[in-house]
Amino acid sequence: MDLIPAPRSVVAGSGEVRLTAHSQLHAGPGTEGVGRWLRTALWAATGLPLREGRELDDTEGDGIGLLLDPRLGPEEYRLVSDPGGVLVEGGSAAGVFWGVQTLRQLLGPAAYRRAAVEPDRIRAVPYLTIEDAPRFPWRGFMLDVARHFMPKEGVLRHLDLMAAHKLNVFHFHLTDDQGWRVRIERHPRLTEVGSWRARTKFGHRASPRWEEKPHGGFYTQDDIREIVAYAAERHITVVPEIDVPGHSQAAIAAYPELGNTDVIDTTALSVWDSWGISPNVLAPTDNTLRFYEGVFEEVLELFPSEFIHVGGDECLKDQWRASPAAQARMKELGLADEDALQSWFIGHFAKWLSARGRRLIGWDEILEGGIAEGAAVSSWRGYGGGIAAARAGHDVVMCPEQYVYLDHRQADGADEPVPIGYVRTLEDVYRFEPVPPGLDESQARRILGAQANVWTEVMEDHARVDYQAFPRLAAFAEVAWSALPAPGERDFADFEGRMAAHYRRLDALGVAYRPPAGPLPWQQRPGVLGRPLDGPPPNR
Repeated sequence: MDLIPAPRSVVAGSGEVRLTAHSQLHAGPGTEGVGRWLRTALWAATGLPLREGRELDDTEGDGIGLLLDPRLGPEEYRLVSDPGGVLVEGGSAAGVFWGVQTLRQLLGPAAYRRAAVEPDRIRAVPYLTIEDAPRFPWRGFMLDVARHFMPKEGVLRHLDLMAAHKLNVFHFHLTDDQGWRVRIERHPRLTEVGSWRARTKFGHRASPRWEEKPHGGFYTQDDIREIVAYAAERHITVVPEIDVPGHSQAAIAAYPELGNTDVIDTTALSVWDSWGISPNVLAPTDNTLRFYEGVFEEVLELFPSEFIHVGGDECLKDQWRASPAAQARMKELGLADEDALQSWFIGHFAKWLSARGRRLIGWDEILEGGIAEGAAVSSWRGYGGGIAAARAGHDVVMCPEQYVYLDHRQADGADEPVPIGYVRTLEDVYRFEPVPPGLDESQARRILGAQANVWTEVMEDHARVDYQAFPRLAAFAEVAWSALPAPGERDFADFEGRMAAHYRRLDALGVAYRPPAGPLPWQQRPGVLGRPLDGPPPNR
């Protein structure tokens, strides 16, 4: 079976279920939403109407049944195709939904189209039994829309792509130095001013090229509600990221009083038009805390997720060191240094979120100066931060840049567009292991899962995002879902063989992936400087 991610168990039979215009679909109690999704998707793609079956017996022989089975785990499913028809059972609606994704793969690439190219064709599902469950509860994909804005339709499309790969956490990176992307009603200048920059660096920050036109955009609160609802229908949780206290120049440009006004003239700042790490960070004042509490109050109304990401990474502390006000605040709080000041800042919001039934998650810099009780860590600078957090009793999402930063280049050839970072091939991603050695059993259980991250500094449109994400996101999805052997023992040749079929699914979905033979002419960016790093990435 050319299934991705690979299921836990497949037992093949002899024969097939033939789905026709007369086939019915029965969605049992608790699976009605999955039934609506499947009926809509298959009607559009294949022309099969899948009329409603009121009882499971209505699907006998040539139909599809969806049922809950409390004996299965929450995301576990069982798919049986036999003379009685196709039956998908799950421990919850999410489990049934993941089983339906497997069924869609069994129906062939045409099941991924938006209109039927062969509407009268009979669709066959081979007799088999598949039993499957995910390895990790957090199977994430992070999309940065702050550096290059992606309109709502593009975000919804990526949620569909995530669902097709059984990924279930969408980390929505909404704010940074280069743009603020979510409307906050009580602070309208965040989008009126902060969502637009005058021009954009084309390529890495060393590149002399500029796109000399304004770039920006933002999501209204109704846009966000739609995105969250669309994700929920696909059993995907949206985790928003609002950066504090670094990566905040767009916010300071909109509200200069948020910056360190005793060090620089913050009224002269604009939304940053280049890449890298801005020195302009939030001032550690009560006014700043109250401002962001107001931001997070609206964020909590929009996003029902347990976790709220607050960034916390790459906060340059030079302005704090030079600021008499910041130094006085440190003395008032009895803090030893600027790392402790950042820890105090993050800790404030950890307690604030906890009091409202939510949990803070941040990049591994939140460990510096002491991590707040109950906070979780996104370990991006390698394994070290995640190991330290797990040993200290904190939950961890593993997303080390050396392995699963999909903005890193995929080959070392001259045609690779805007090469960033280390070479990370499809095989490299397939051999990524989220649980590092050296953790005992209780510490290993702190690894909630893994996440692949896409930073869009050098990705000007959705086709560039597609190119960087795929096919590597398919390999990552198998790592996060399937119970694979140790990295060196994984059968990459088998995965490559299954990818041959999966490329046809991606074609049907309109994904502008990187072909195995290298970039196509229109995917190249000749002469646009990147920041390639040579040699193997450091294993830390």
